Amino acid sequence: MASFNLNKGERFSLSKAAPGLSLVKIGMGWDPNDQPGGPEFDLDVSAFAIGSDFKIPSDSYFVFYGQVRMGNCIKDAVEKDLDRPITQDGAIIGAIDDPDGRRSDGDDDEDMLIDLNKVNPKVEQIIICCTICKYPNDNKKDRRTLDLNFGQVEDCYIRIVDQNTGAEIMRYDLKDQYTNEDAVEFGRLFRVGNSWEFEAMGRAHTGSLQTLVDMYT
Repeated sequence: MASFNLNKGERFSLSKAAPGLSLVKIGMGWDPNDQPGGPEFDLDVSAFAIGSDFKIPSDSYFVFYGQVRMGNCIKDAVEKDLDRPITQDGAIIGAIDDPDGRRSDGDDDEDMLIDLNKVNPKVEQIIICCTICKYPNDNKKDRRTLDLNFGQVEDCYIRIVDQNTGAEIMRYDLKDQYTNEDAVEFGRLFRVGNSWEFEAMGRAHTGSLQTLVDMYT
C-alpha cells in the first residue's frame, strides 16, 4: 500500500485506506537548528484525547512525558519492560522523550501507539501536539530556551504507520514558516461514525505546552 502525503487542512480516512486497522504508530520527526554553544533544543510530543466538550475526560487522557508512568498495556507493541505514559483505557501509549532530535536514518524522533479499538467511547478526537521544552522545565535550567521557537526547526513531519505490518499509511510534512510560535497541533484523529479519520492541522500557538493544557483541560 502506497503512503499518502497530506497538505495542511486535508482529511484522510484511515478506515478506508486500511480496512481493519487497529494498532497504529504515530511517528514524528524534526531537525532543530542548534547553534554552537546555544541552549539545548528539546521538542516533546503529547496528545489530548478529548470529548464532545473539547476537554479531556480525566487527567489520564493528557498523554505527555511527565505523566505518571503506568506500564505497557498493549502487548508486544513497544520494547519489553519499557514503561511509557498510558491512558486509563490502555488505548494510547505516549512517547519516550528524545532530548536532541538527532534520529538515526529511518527512525522517528518520538512516537506513540494507539489501539483504535480500545479508545474510550467518550473520546471523540485525539489531538497530536509538539511543543518546545523551555525554562524552568528544561533539563539544564537554561533561561535561553525561553527564546526558542518553531522558526528554528526544520523537516517537521507526522506519519501514521500500521504497527502490525510496519507499512506507512500517510504522512504530513509541516511546511509553514513560523516565527515566535513554540507549540504546534500537528494533527488529529477523529471519529466519523464507527470509522477514524485524520486531519493535518499545523495549528501553531505561543505559550508552549501550558497553552494547550489550558485549552483542553
